[in-house]
Amino acid sequence: MNDSQNTPKTSRWQTGGAGKRPAPMEVLRQARTQLAELTGADAEKVTSFEQSEDGWSLEIEVLELSRVPDTMSLMASYQVDLDPQGHLTGYRRVRRYERGRSDAHRRGGR
Repeated sequence: MNDSQNTPKTSRWQTGGAGKRPAPMEVLRQARTQLAELTGADAEKVTSFEQSEDGWSLEIEVLELSRVPDTMSLMASYQVDLDPQGHLTGYRRVRRYERGRSDAHRRGGR
């Protein structure tokens, strides 16, 4: 075995400060996985991501009800909060909408 095989992988965790925090991409994966386990709905994409001293806050869009045509499927946005280590501490659905509709009351939507 050479040295590169013995070196621990650090891309998964950032070091520094008082302890280790997961890297942003690991937090995204953990949040999507944990939300899907709790709601039973497939997480499609992360639309908002923010780190704070208290942990992480994300908004994740999920497919709640598949319909034909696909533009009539029901989607939902969830606010997801995680602690500094990336463990889910809470979530709530903030909106529900048909996939094919824009949100007129949100910035940029018409």
